[in-house]
Amino acid sequence: MITRLRTLGIVLVVVGLVFVVAGGVAYGKVQEGYDSLQSFSESQNVTLSYNEDGQLIDRGTTEGADAIMDLLTVAWDYPVVESDLNPDDPLVNTASEYMYQMATITYHTLHGTQTVVLAEDVEYNGEVFPAGTYEVEVDGKYWTDFDRRHPLEGPARGMAWSGTAHGLIGELGVGTVTHSTLQLGLGVAGITAGVGGFALLAGLGLIWASRAKDGELTFAEMPAAERIPEDIKS
Repeated sequence: MITRLRTLGIVLVVVGLVFVVAGGVAYGKVQEGYDSLQSFSESQNVTLSYNEDGQLIDRGTTEGADAIMDLLTVAWDYPVVESDLNPDDPLVNTASEYMYQMATITYHTLHGTQTVVLAEDVEYNGEVFPAGTYEVEVDGKYWTDFDRRHPLEGPARGMAWSGTAHGLIGELGVGTVTHSTLQLGLGVAGITAGVGGFALLAGLGLIWASRAKDGELTFAEMPAAERIPEDIKS
């Protein structure tokens, strides 16, 4: 019995060491990812704006930032981590900051105005649009909300949701996913190391418990009569 316990303890120690090493390797890879994301963020040099009170602002006002945050947290239902929005570190390099910057671009696109020029009269669905210049409100429309065949909405859609807007949003989305994945990887590394540490501790405990004290017989070495607990004997 004691031999089996000691063997089990050795196995647990080996398994624990494997898990601890695996957790360490995973942690190292995650840190490499964080370093790469940080370098990428520094190269982009995109920062958020804060006032002297540490509040987010957009175009000089907290109201603008509040409207953007409302789009992000209410319309998109994104769980912003407040600690990521640090006025002492305005560089966009966390998931919440990437998403806020994405919401900033989207908000101004949704609430912008585009100038459409018709060179000649155009008829659409029984309505005539005379030649001239029109100021077309985006009015909260996303790409798919526009009528692309409409003489005003069609051109306005391409102007508002340009390749630049789509490209910036896509790039920011990559940053968000990358940071979220790194956080997940850090959690996995911690769990792996924790499981390894538990197995290692349990294995060492079994090995320690299975050792006889000086001059003391192990359970296997005891005479059969002495292996019976006193309460059972009585």
